[in-house]
Formats: sequence, C-alpha cells, structure tokens
Amino acid sequence: MILNQILRLSSIFRSAVSIHLRRNIGLSAIVFNKTKELDPVQKLFVDKIREYNTKSKQAGGPVDAGPEFQKEINESLARLQRAYGEGDLTKFPEFKFE
Repeated sequence: MILNQILRLSSIFRSAVSIHLRRNIGLSAIVFNKTKELDPVQKLFVDKIREYNTKSKQAGGPVDAGPEFQKEINESLARLQRAYGEGDLTKFPEFKFE
C-alpha cells in the first residue's frame, strides 16, 4: 500500500518536473534564438525574401515576369471567367450576411 502511494507520488512528481523542464527549455530556446545572430544560410534566405519584397513593391506585381507570364495569366483568367461567370477574379469576394 505504501509502495503504491510512493510510486504514484513519484509519477506525479516526475510528470510535473517533466512539464516544467519542457516549458523552461522551450522558453530558453526562443530567447536564445532571438539573441543570437542568424546562421549564414538563414541570413541569406531572409535577405533574398526582403529583396524580392522590395522588387515586387517597385514592380507592382511578380518580379522578372516576362510577356509570356502575363499572357498565361490572361488566358487563365479568361478560362475562369467562362467557367464561373463574370466579375473581377483578381479581387477577394465580398460577403454580405443579412
């Protein structure tokens, strides 16, 4: 009987310690990642994303897209309008609930 209580308390203690350690390790990993410098591959990836974002804002759309890309987009939009009816397919639809 006493052995069962000790084992039960041991398992409760073990699970509580486990949860506590997981939370602390998780939080310390987040803090560590924010304080350390990015590794070179991550830094290159983030720099390229920022560069693309800047170029796309300047171009007003996809970057380095040629005339064949615009032709494919127009053909796709025409196919969709034939299939689903009229309307501007480049905008998100507006929903009105009554």
